[in-house]
Amino acid sequence: MKVLIVYYSTYGNTYKMALEVAKGVEEVPGVEPVVRTVPELIPQEIIESREDMKRGRELQKDVPLVTLDDFRSAGAIAFGTPTRFGVVSAQLKNQIDKLSPLWQERALEGKPAGIFVSTATLHGGQEMTIFSLLPALLHLGMIFVGVPYSVQNLFTTKGGGSPYGPGHVAGPDNLRELDEDEKAILRAFGKRLAEIGLKLQK
Repeated sequence: MKVLIVYYSTYGNTYKMALEVAKGVEEVPGVEPVVRTVPELIPQEIIESREDMKRGRELQKDVPLVTLDDFRSAGAIAFGTPTRFGVVSAQLKNQIDKLSPLWQERALEGKPAGIFVSTATLHGGQEMTIFSLLPALLHLGMIFVGVPYSVQNLFTTKGGGSPYGPGHVAGPDNLRELDEDEKAILRAFGKRLAEIGLKLQK
């Protein structure tokens, strides 16, 4: 079974989160993580004018763009996004808006899905961003998966992470690295998605 981890990342933080989710998926025998990104909507001249954005692009240069077949073949899906004024990024939402053919085929119905998010500040809208994307997943017929409190790091995290999904606080300069609690929550989330996907395939 494949778990699709599809994300958008400007500076590389959500990309690093995707890699941790993939590590959690790999803990489940018989499951393969598939990491994909989505098309950029920021004009190239703006990216070229900023060193932080150029670093982010360089970090992800080898990540393939997601395809409809990636969605079709996945047994579970993790969506990753930075927050944009408390809601999902335009880049990831743009990709989801292109899933109408799969909606018509009912290709995503019954598949487990969850959301992970990065913000600049602790109260920058992690939970709101997850909720802003949730209606789309329900319209597609997917089964929402969060992070249960059996994941003890939810009690100790000083950065991101909640029952609604993993989170990361990147800092106002977007340079704060994932801490150990954030990593543990991301891996637990990936493992849980993989396990639930396997159960639903039986």
